[in-house]
Amino acid sequence: MANPGVAVAVSPHLDDAVFSVGGTLAALVAAGWTVRVVTCFTASMSDPSPFALACQLDKGFTADIDYMALRRAEDEAACAVLGVEPTHLPLPEAPHRGYPDPAGLFAGVRGDDWAAAALIPALGPHLAHADVVLAPQALGDHADHRIVTETVARLAPDALFWRDVPYVSRQPAAAPWRCVPAGVEAGVDINDHLAVKMVAAGSYHSQLDFQFGPTGVAALLRDLAAVEAARLRLPGAVEALRGRAERLAMIGAVSPPFRASSAR
Repeated sequence: MANPGVAVAVSPHLDDAVFSVGGTLAALVAAGWTVRVVTCFTASMSDPSPFALACQLDKGFTADIDYMALRRAEDEAACAVLGVEPTHLPLPEAPHRGYPDPAGLFAGVRGDDWAAAALIPALGPHLAHADVVLAPQALGDHADHRIVTETVARLAPDALFWRDVPYVSRQPAAAPWRCVPAGVEAGVDINDHLAVKMVAAGSYHSQLDFQFGPTGVAALLRDLAAVEAARLRLPGAVEALRGRAERLAMIGAVSPPFRASSAR
């Protein structure tokens, strides 16, 4: 099978790309693409802030565990299930950069946050030779997601932007962050790849109870794929992307029937 090209998914955290577009990534692999997931905020910290340590302790992990090493291993396992190549950039998550509590994560990017300036040179080389770039729309307004969305919009304005899971299940009418370039919305048929996505998502054991609760990751992802298909008036199971029509067509995304194009 001829290789159609290289697709790079830019994930804020060690799970976002798989939770959000794991089916699309699996579909691209099945079609012969080389697929890479570059996760931005993955650094281990030897002296975590009180809030960062609380994020670890409240998931049942003791303070002596390298929580981010554990999460990087989970990501490697998930990517292996999908057949994609993981890359982990050595930048710390928001709780290590002065965000003091959960509310602070969703109150906008701090003026003293240096991560955006550091991410541009760290991420740029990974996008330079990509034929297609995928990134979050920053639904949910997490500071790390906004930084990644803004950086990708600057470095790769023709990227395709996904609807962030699990935030989209809580806020289905949320609009993309303001820096997401104008484009149309289309759906990727993941019906043949939903099962492997659910298996891959299940690799992130440390996050499942916190993110998905009693519903469970498999049920939420299955239901969300059906909801997205119905929303876009497409059959089967779907992951939605926003971008330029010609870029969407490159990966086989299908536009909703009888719907006029829109910038938002």
